[in-house]
Amino acid sequence: MKIYIADTGVFINRKGRDRQLVTVPSVIDETKAKYTSMEMLIALETGAKIEQPDPVFREKIVDKAEGTGDIEELSGTDIDVLAKALEYGKNAVLMTDDYAVQNVASMLGIKIEPISQSRIKDKIIWGKKCTGCMKRFDNGEECPICGSPLKKIRKRKI
Repeated sequence: MKIYIADTGVFINRKGRDRQLVTVPSVIDETKAKYTSMEMLIALETGAKIEQPDPVFREKIVDKAEGTGDIEELSGTDIDVLAKALEYGKNAVLMTDDYAVQNVASMLGIKIEPISQSRIKDKIIWGKKCTGCMKRFDNGEECPICGSPLKKIRKRKI
């Protein structure tokens, strides 16, 4: 049986009512708007589950996101839903519109179902480029050579 791991967007866009949903506690914290809270209550009453992600899987997500350069784009909630999807393995389908989340998920072989936007087309490894001296780096905010800000760039497609 497929388990659909729900990002906050599932409740914002009122999707997934006909699916077996699992989400994480931090998604509950993000559903502050009245209609979103109501959508969350409906989901819980119809069988959705809230589960804390295993710290071991959370650590795997952080490691992979650091490797892809997506770590700066991911919130704690993003890391939690990715960890929960990884924890469920082949039975999981991650429902999200977040492109950084989709990028990390695709690198880990997690199935993705977009909610209201299109799916990412390419897997990307991100890097940084200095806006001053144009040197390239893997991460950081400021150039260690000239002190200028670093800009996110696509390093390569996979």
